[in-house]
Amino acid sequence: MHARDILIDGYSRIQDEVHAALDGLGADELHARPVPDANPVAWLVWHLTRVQDDHVADAFGLDQVWLAQGWEKHFGLGLPRHDTGYGHSAAKVARVRVASADLLTGYYDAVHTQTLGVLRELLAGDLDRVVDERWDPPVTLGTRLVSVLSDDLQHAGQAAYVRGLLLGSAG
Repeated sequence: MHARDILIDGYSRIQDEVHAALDGLGADELHARPVPDANPVAWLVWHLTRVQDDHVADAFGLDQVWLAQGWEKHFGLGLPRHDTGYGHSAAKVARVRVASADLLTGYYDAVHTQTLGVLRELLAGDLDRVVDERWDPPVTLGTRLVSVLSDDLQHAGQAAYVRGLLLGSAG
């Protein structure tokens, strides 16, 4: 198995988890917080999708799906154009409100499509390419892709956990 195949499998697991976490949730469940400052499912999925979109687009020199395909306008959050949710306060988290789970899955699926497109073209040597020199040591493409994969799976797991808290055994 090639590294690209492992990455494709891993990123496909994110998509599976995102869809499972959102399946059948209405607006109330999407925005509910189990405790006052907890992140709701909608914010968790929006954030993990924004991070993947931002980081993968940057690493491959692509436009973010958020901007290029008009998702920023579809969501209408009133946040800065390149906001990914990193460092959001509880008040900013509350600003991420969506009309339906379909909006979140639509955006995630569009980002997933772009991600798989670049992963399918990946060669083993590409993983050593430096994509961010602001760190010591500089971040390689392989490190960045694994970092996003890890972060996204953690957030998808958090969304699934919040879903379970909200729905109880029915979730």
